[in-house]
Amino acid sequence: MNAITEITRLAEAIPLHDAVALTEGGREARILLNGMVYSLRITRQGKLILTK
Repeated sequence: MNAITEITRLAEAIPLHDAVALTEGGREARILLNGMVYSLRITRQGKLILTK
């Protein structure tokens, strides 16, 4: 296996989620992890902010 094949295999092993789908077309979604709620927000500039 060459290096490019290995990098591709590793990239495909990491889950990919569409932020717009997570926010259901809006600008914000809440994410629960270990009993803590985090807020994922899409800014006007199209960047992501994750906060507690």
